[in-house]
Amino acid sequence: MSYDNIKKPELLAPAGNLEKLKMAIIYGADAVYIGGEEFSLRVAADNFTVDEIAEGVKFAHERNAKVYLTANIIPHNNDIDEYGDFLKSVKDTGIDAVILSDLGMFAITREVAPDLDIHISTQANNVNYKSAEMWYKLGAKRVILAREMSFDEIKEIRERTPKELELEAFVHGAMCISYSGRCLLSNYMAGRDGNHGECAHPCRWKYFLMEEQRPGEYMPVYENERGTFIYNSKDLCMLPYIDKLIESGLCSFKIEGRVKSEFYVATVVKAYRTAIDSYFNSEPGEYRFDERLLDEVKKVSHRDYTTGFYFGKPGGTEQHYESSSYIRNYDMVGVVQDYNEKTKMAKVVQKNRFFKGNKVEFLRPYGDFHEQIIEYMTDENGNEIEVANHPQSVVYVKCDVRLEPDTFMRMERKSKGE
Repeated sequence: MSYDNIKKPELLAPAGNLEKLKMAIIYGADAVYIGGEEFSLRVAADNFTVDEIAEGVKFAHERNAKVYLTANIIPHNNDIDEYGDFLKSVKDTGIDAVILSDLGMFAITREVAPDLDIHISTQANNVNYKSAEMWYKLGAKRVILAREMSFDEIKEIRERTPKELELEAFVHGAMCISYSGRCLLSNYMAGRDGNHGECAHPCRWKYFLMEEQRPGEYMPVYENERGTFIYNSKDLCMLPYIDKLIESGLCSFKIEGRVKSEFYVATVVKAYRTAIDSYFNSEPGEYRFDERLLDEVKKVSHRDYTTGFYFGKPGGTEQHYESSSYIRNYDMVGVVQDYNEKTKMAKVVQKNRFFKGNKVEFLRPYGDFHEQIIEYMTDENGNEIEVANHPQSVVYVKCDVRLEPDTFMRMERKSKGE
């Protein structure tokens, strides 16, 4: 197989705030998607002011990366009335595209910012080629496919739509129990509208059954005696199948997680960046997935992984019935700000506690991570210390390997009994 007809896909990362935007790009993202203070489906994220959007765009463009602004709520009349003013306030920041799910907001965007690219959100339930083709005829540059698509369906959409239409799909992150994220459960049970970005995630809650003649008598809901979390999906991870994703015709691989940490974004982005680059650096037909990359994405907070709908409709094994908790085997304990070549000391801003004698790993923007035992460290005044015990304080750590700024320092959690 030749790579001549395969364009290198865009790696698209989440950015819940300005710091996460910068980390995503530093660790290899080609583009980021962000939310403004209105019209985004992630109110739990910090989101961006107009000035922060402009600063983020400047940072990205200086590094040949793009910024897409999400405005993909399902709008009511008052939202429509306000969207035009919101768009006027952000259209000159330099954003590369706006992500929409609603036809009315599409029309307003065409009127207010006719030169701005429009991407159609997964919230628009794009599951067939005719829908994708229609959005293209209306002027959309890209369609973000629903998570409920298989490789075979993606291939057919690619073959039956104009080649100029870009296709994007989620490849990593949390899965929604409802079709393309359109869910009323949160609104009904908690008064928080998931379609306005306020989801309370009731799909992760624990449920019991109550019979009407026995009020107050709760019976646990079991499936094969494995547990009670009947809506609790595993997380999507397509990293081991990066070759199939590339060959599917998708132009953009999207990572979910605007409310996740900077450490999460950096770790996952770097793993996918490495896999994509490795594919294109290999001779045609010779690419082999490096299993160490899967180990990397298991070092961030996550649920068990699944391939979602890519290989067909999921069965019972795609749900996690025992618990809604995340798996968290590593902690991010610090971020490197600077490195002194002469003294071999790294300036680290502490995030979590660590001790002299701890084994740590340094996740670097480039190259493999570096593992070592902390043999010597000092406080900001040069006094040797045995423990870094004050979050946000500066600590100097001896390291014989040069560390770039924005390197993450992580440490494996000890299991009980150690």
